[in-house]
Amino acid sequence: MPSFGIMTAPMQVDYQDILRVWQEADVIPEIEHAWLFDHLMPIGGSPDGPAYEGWTLLSALAAQTRRLRLGLLVTSNRFRPPAMLAKIAATVDVVSGGRLDFGIGAGSRPDHPPARREYDAHGLPFHDFAHSVGSLAEACTVIRRLWTETEPFDFDGAYVQLTDAFCNPKPAQRPCPPILIGGRSSATLRVVAEHADLWNIPGGDIDDVVRRSALLDRYCAEIGRDPASIARSIHLPVSYDQPRMTREAITEAVAAGFQHIVLGLSAPYPANVARWVADELVTASV
Repeated sequence: MPSFGIMTAPMQVDYQDILRVWQEADVIPEIEHAWLFDHLMPIGGSPDGPAYEGWTLLSALAAQTRRLRLGLLVTSNRFRPPAMLAKIAATVDVVSGGRLDFGIGAGSRPDHPPARREYDAHGLPFHDFAHSVGSLAEACTVIRRLWTETEPFDFDGAYVQLTDAFCNPKPAQRPCPPILIGGRSSATLRVVAEHADLWNIPGGDIDDVVRRSALLDRYCAEIGRDPASIARSIHLPVSYDQPRMTREAITEAVAAGFQHIVLGLSAPYPANVARWVADELVTASV
């Protein structure tokens, strides 16, 4: 059976509205996970509107929910040094009582201007795509090591250098939180094959999604990994006015082998939207 979750992009919306939706979902068994995104400025709507920092908000929501698995879809590896990110994520996992799914990706596409501007606005470097993918692979390596190794270690990579690296406390989950990597490029899929427990891709063109999934299967085979060991996750936007369209997209995705469904909710969120998702989308689709 597929698992279903919701995603509330934390932009152009108030904190109390997101909290309301997450707390509603927390008591609805049909909704098993909930997600935020990781942008420092809005990527839709007014460019000067509110956008909350993802990990800070996630920690607050973790403290005020009890059941939902939770994460960012997905953390930009460009925003935070990986050892710092490992510490942040371990803290959230402890706060949540071991409910974190650790989502990470290479970072925003350079051809997406609303996302591109947040780097200059925050004094963050924006490297080329090869750098972003190479540094993602090293980040996944050191983050997992920080979560699991019991002694400090050095790491001298092409992109990441650490001296006496150590993470304490460890995450609540053992050996560590599941790692979800988001993306569709061939280079990113090679990182997925090596490091991920789950792989997420945006929906829309189901034929492209299927081709990407088959490519991931091939990359797994090349390194001797069972492709079935990586759960397939897809993000599907929700239409409040035309739920049938969303149900059809869910049916297509499940038929294509995607068992982890993230339903993107747009703001403003209707009253009782989590219950509506469970009744109109989840129950009606399975």
